[in-house]
Amino acid sequence: MKKNLLKFVILSIFCFSLYGQVTTNDAGMTVPEDRIRTDKETFASDEFRRGVQAYYKGAFNEAIVQFERALSYMPNDNLILEWLGKTYYKAGVEGTALQYWNNASNNGYGGLLLQNKIEIVRERRVTGDSEDKLMRLSEAGSFSGTFNGELIFSGPVSVLPNSNGTMYIATYNSNQIILMNQNGKILDRISGPLNGFDRPSDLIRLKDGNILVSETFGDRLALLDRKAKFIKYIGQKGRKLGEVVGPLYLAQDSLERIYVTDSGNRRVDVFDKDGNGLFFFGAKQTYFDGLKMPTGIAVFDETVFVADADKGCIFQFDTAGNYIGELVEPKTFEKPESIKIWNDKLIVCDKNKILAVDPYSGALFEYVRTGNAPSRVTTAVPDVNQNIVVSDFTATQHMLSWYLRKVAGYKFFKPNIVVCMPSGVTDLEKRTLLDIATLSGAGRACLIEEPLAAAVGAGIKVTNPSGTLVVDIGGGTTDIAVITMGSIAVSDSVKGAGNGFDRAIKNYLKRERNIIVGLKTAEAIKKQIACARFRQDEITILAKGKDYITSLPTHFEISSAE
Repeated sequence: MKKNLLKFVILSIFCFSLYGQVTTNDAGMTVPEDRIRTDKETFASDEFRRGVQAYYKGAFNEAIVQFERALSYMPNDNLILEWLGKTYYKAGVEGTALQYWNNASNNGYGGLLLQNKIEIVRERRVTGDSEDKLMRLSEAGSFSGTFNGELIFSGPVSVLPNSNGTMYIATYNSNQIILMNQNGKILDRISGPLNGFDRPSDLIRLKDGNILVSETFGDRLALLDRKAKFIKYIGQKGRKLGEVVGPLYLAQDSLERIYVTDSGNRRVDVFDKDGNGLFFFGAKQTYFDGLKMPTGIAVFDETVFVADADKGCIFQFDTAGNYIGELVEPKTFEKPESIKIWNDKLIVCDKNKILAVDPYSGALFEYVRTGNAPSRVTTAVPDVNQNIVVSDFTATQHMLSWYLRKVAGYKFFKPNIVVCMPSGVTDLEKRTLLDIATLSGAGRACLIEEPLAAAVGAGIKVTNPSGTLVVDIGGGTTDIAVITMGSIAVSDSVKGAGNGFDRAIKNYLKRERNIIVGLKTAEAIKKQIACARFRQDEITILAKGKDYITSLPTHFEISSAE
């Protein structure tokens, strides 16, 4: 009798455990006749109905809140998971939509239709959905590490552009930091303190203008002044607070805290601006397996993004080190290296590819590939001219990326091209531009000053004897010139142009409306309603952004008067 009772109890526990693991597909809307509806099913069905109503009204933010509430009552219901994915997808948050759809698909829900939807969205996020995104950049020139058989530098791993067009380059194999101008000429070699650098891996410019260098084999950070003169070391070898083992990449937040990916300790170390250890993070948590091989790191919009080369993805943390989630799915990258910020995007180097990742949705596309030859791109950063400077560790070369392939494409005969140049460039810079044009695949190239080209494009008769004032507002600079008799009589160039306008619109919306928009959205607003003088008729447009307080997608109106 006791044995039978024991068997019955065990069988009952097993059945109840199985029942707890069974998934549902009805959001509590339908209940079998042989049992009574539970309170959780009642609450879930009510919230689900409200979510569907909000969805069809176009109120996706409200729908997300209702569906999330329904899911809290029935966390394993596939119908709620599918609708949550649909709503997040409509709101533009494709990464979260994929997570919910994957959960439902793994539960056996949706069949081939849901699987095809997941594959289509995932492929578009990885490869981009337009040819324009796939052909953004092409190689325009390179600086070799050797000259006439003599080694100049070896193993470039990180680049730090300067405002005057020069750049500092950390050379891992040469144990040096070299200063190079835009023509590839070595201006200076910095070997660090008396004992020298020990495998420098990354260098960044801090908020105060000083330069910070990570030394992987030295297990320390080297602080340099604005002219790259050694000041002091930060950190030492160890596992305690303020100690590092194999530091790789660096970043700094708005509070001037320094973040270091610590490959030996599998964590991220945080220092204050004076070099004192504050805390570290990246260990295993309840919903996080921990960092396995942290590499690139960047801080954007009070969020810390950390690349993991072992898992092939990017993790998100807040600035206090609390885990937020995955920006992209595991195995999205093969071996991600550095992460840099450019045009509100994360620029990620992955073997021979350079990709841009949206920091909000995780959508990404390729900027460029270095080719099929063995290659390991470690850093890609914008210079003062908004070109992308790339360090290729394997090939020992640097690429200056430009848009020639997008314009000319591939042709059997080399095209003859005209290259615009800012007014006031030197003869050396002119020769450099011609060399770059030839290396990029041009047959013949000629130079024309940007204000003169703008005047011709605007239909102005530049050959007239009377003077014409031309103001050419570009992306980074504004060229002003007086043109007469087919040439420029006097000209000047000032910094501040279209990119500055975009940033001003973006900062205005964040300051006055608590709305975050990207530079692309700001540019679109500028093109549609911005004007040099007040309009007689006010124009209003509808734009999309992200609420700074709730972090949810939002729509808003903005007028030309603003």
